[in-house]
Amino acid sequence: MDIKNIPVRFVGPGSQPADGADETPTCIGMPGDMSTWQEPWVPEPGAATDRAGARQAMLWLQQALSDYGKTSEPLLANLSALDAECRELVNQILGEGEVSVTYNGAFRARTQEAVLAGVWRTIYLDQDERILFDILEVADAPHILRLPDGRHRPVDARMDDATTGVINALPILVELRSHCAQYTKTSTTHVINLTLLPLSDDDLEFLDTRLGRGPVDSLSRAYGRCQVSSTLTPNIWWVRYYNSMGTLILNMLEVIDVPAVICAAPEDLRDSLDRLQDILMPYWSDMS
Repeated sequence: MDIKNIPVRFVGPGSQPADGADETPTCIGMPGDMSTWQEPWVPEPGAATDRAGARQAMLWLQQALSDYGKTSEPLLANLSALDAECRELVNQILGEGEVSVTYNGAFRARTQEAVLAGVWRTIYLDQDERILFDILEVADAPHILRLPDGRHRPVDARMDDATTGVINALPILVELRSHCAQYTKTSTTHVINLTLLPLSDDDLEFLDTRLGRGPVDSLSRAYGRCQVSSTLTPNIWWVRYYNSMGTLILNMLEVIDVPAVICAAPEDLRDSLDRLQDILMPYWSDMS
């Protein structure tokens, strides 16, 4: 018999449907939506001529992008006094980029990256979700990510409360404690790739409990998603990457000031200045 004519049959556990199970074939889900950059929409040029507040905000932004790099501190402008029309124009010019940040600590704040890398819009909210302050900033990362609020707990690597299912979590805590003690702003990122380690659910739950949840949660949307969460220990971040179908593909702990996935690179900030001038040219030609 020709080998091509030998029938192939699969046998063994999992090869046949369970009794009473639906035999309808199923397929792997297709990837979900993928975020891509879109040029921001702005009103017709004539509509911008009488919006002096928006013009002043964009003049400040141009100067801030030009100056940034001479100092490591974020450059901030308070837009709270803008009227509704000027604020709407600023919103349309800046658009929405890939990174968003929520801050729930001693105060509440929300940050959205603009379509221009290194340009952030941070609003401070009261308990009723009303806007208290509206801040425009230029920085590699939003200033709220570096606030010490709520992050003061040292790494606890004691054996106390460790159940029998906790096998490899304690050495990870010891490693984190050691690197946190040695960390300075000039240190390189120390990464612990949890995906590659033999960790049980008890291990992960134990790490989560010992490290705690800090006030910062950030989401970067590009090819898939990246979630960055602060812990209660300064400079320790939990970084999780998901594919476009929402499956966790990379789980890491990082010891760093702010994870690089959130930060804009210096060259991105320089490019943002050129892009801003192109966006503004049809509306305020003297600003290009």
